[in-house]
Amino acid sequence: MDNALLRFLQYLGNQVTRRIWRLGFASRFFLAIFLQSGTAFRRLNLTLREIYFTGVLSLIIILVSGLFVGMVLGLQGYDTLQRYGSTEALGILVALSLVRELGPVVAALLFASRAGSAITAEIGLMKATEQLSAMEMMAVDPIARVVAPRFWGGVVSMPLLAALFSAMGIFGGYLVGVQLIGVDEGSFWSQMQASVDFRQDILNGVIKSFVFGIIVSWVAVFEGYDADPTAEGVSGATTRTVVTSSLAILAADFILTAFMFRGA
Repeated sequence: MDNALLRFLQYLGNQVTRRIWRLGFASRFFLAIFLQSGTAFRRLNLTLREIYFTGVLSLIIILVSGLFVGMVLGLQGYDTLQRYGSTEALGILVALSLVRELGPVVAALLFASRAGSAITAEIGLMKATEQLSAMEMMAVDPIARVVAPRFWGGVVSMPLLAALFSAMGIFGGYLVGVQLIGVDEGSFWSQMQASVDFRQDILNGVIKSFVFGIIVSWVAVFEGYDADPTAEGVSGATTRTVVTSSLAILAADFILTAFMFRGA
């Protein structure tokens, strides 16, 4: 019994030490990205290419998902508001739900699944095929040449994708609420415009999406750079990117919401 307890404590200690070590390494890696970001800004074509890869190529899933989320909100919101005789407030419900919460969060989860996993797999394969080592042999810093452009491409793309997700979701809510169910179009738009505040709602949603973009991009490039140079290692790093990013997004969303809307 004592030996089993000792082995368990040893295993637990090793796991905690390993997690702390990885967190420290990830923090140093994050700092190195900022210090080496000059190349990403001087050679803007590198960053623009990554914006296209992470942002433009993610548009289809973002727009389609936003449309259907808005349509579901319209259906569910109308059913709920009808019980209280407040169907004219459907525009407020759809807009605030998307701009404050669902837009940034769902877009970030989709971004992590599509773009984050692709970034990790790409960097991991470059490490497995020794392309990163070859860059170091040629005195080219792989963090400046490979990692930083992908990081900033993700950071720039995420707020834009979240805004498009929210806009498409509002359009979906309009299609269901006004065109399908028959809610008054004037009430739908006018109450939405009167109730959605730029600083309290829209700006806070943009801040959320910007933070989520940093989180997803950081996790994606770190996991790819730290992946074992094997097929199994790259596969595991890609899985960790999606899982870690999703949990970090939900945790950060709670923290940001607590600070942003506690006085609302």
